[in-house]
Amino acid sequence: MAKKIVAANWKMNNDEYSSKSLAYEFLKLVSRQNNIETIKIICVPFPFLATINLMCQGAESVFVGAQNCSSHDKGAFTGEVSANMLQSLKIPYVIIGHSERRELFFEKNKDLIKKVELAIENNISPIFCCGEPLGIREKNNHIDYVINQLEETVFNLNTEDFSRLILAYEPIWAIGTGKTASNEEIQEMHSAIRKSITKKYGSSISQKTSVLYGGSVKSVNAKEIFDLKDVDGGLIGGASLNAQEFIDIVNSNN
Repeated sequence: MAKKIVAANWKMNNDEYSSKSLAYEFLKLVSRQNNIETIKIICVPFPFLATINLMCQGAESVFVGAQNCSSHDKGAFTGEVSANMLQSLKIPYVIIGHSERRELFFEKNKDLIKKVELAIENNISPIFCCGEPLGIREKNNHIDYVINQLEETVFNLNTEDFSRLILAYEPIWAIGTGKTASNEEIQEMHSAIRKSITKKYGSSISQKTSVLYGGSVKSVNAKEIFDLKDVDGGLIGGASLNAQEFIDIVNSNN
């Protein structure tokens, strides 16, 4: 059975003090009501990884993740952060392929699969994002588009490496817009992703692969989304910047 996971993506928000305060408030709430069956991953900006990771030590089922890593192992790549650097900080998760990285920084599938491979090589589990823009959805090509993203990237991994992945489906038109895909649309895509994994790697791997949903998830809609058959949790953006809101979302994933 796939693990239940709720991951926070803080994106480029908060300074050091605000980041520590947010982590402290969340951990305080976790100490009072910890849904230990759900893995909680807080993906924070690079400068605060070590600090927040240290704060989370000892909190059951709470982990820290990075929001990106380089497609290069090392070398003259000023400003880049390698998977090996993350591993040296004992960071167990990293987001790869978020639509904002694809759209704003022009990251291509060939770059993303290199990032995935380097993360796994360094014993870091990738949270690999996929999703379609509005134009593709309106043309009813959304399933083919997303499955093609997977076929050009993570479906090139062997079974052992693929089993390290967490997948996150995020319709681009629902990220930070306040719009949310309907439950039927979410389930349709998650089911298609699950079937494509089964076709490539078999039912056993498919059943164990956590597939998250992201896109304007809030405490008011989280439970109905998480209760969908093929949804194993969420990748939460803006709502994760409020500790109470985020813990309410986490505790919706029963």
